[in-house]
Amino acid sequence: MKFTDIFIHRPVLASVVSLLILVIGLRSMAVLEVRQYPETRNTVVTVTTTYPGASGELVKGFITTPLQQAVAQADGIDFLVSTSTQGRSVIEAHMVLNYDPNAAVAEIQAKVASQRNVLPAEADYHRADVPGLFQ
Repeated sequence: MKFTDIFIHRPVLASVVSLLILVIGLRSMAVLEVRQYPETRNTVVTVTTTYPGASGELVKGFITTPLQQAVAQADGIDFLVSTSTQGRSVIEAHMVLNYDPNAAVAEIQAKVASQRNVLPAEADYHRADVPGLFQ
């Protein structure tokens, strides 16, 4: 007689053992800590520039394109998203996962500051910002 034959001949015992394994498994799920998944942060740095009275194409050519090329040279950037509307340019730099937000803002501000002489004099640059970082 094999060990498994006991459960074939006694289905109630098989059910009780299965329920016992299920209860122990559920209990252990509630007690065990999850250490495999660390806390992650997505950092998005936004650079906003206004150019009053300029069309979207003008903003794109004189503001968005030079700033986007400068910001793209910063370390830790995953991808960039930019929009140019009438009188306003917004560039969002999405950083790689868990990149330090303070370092990202500092580096992107430095890259944008290096392009200040290229931008038109009427353009009003707002600082690079990470939403929720400075609160």
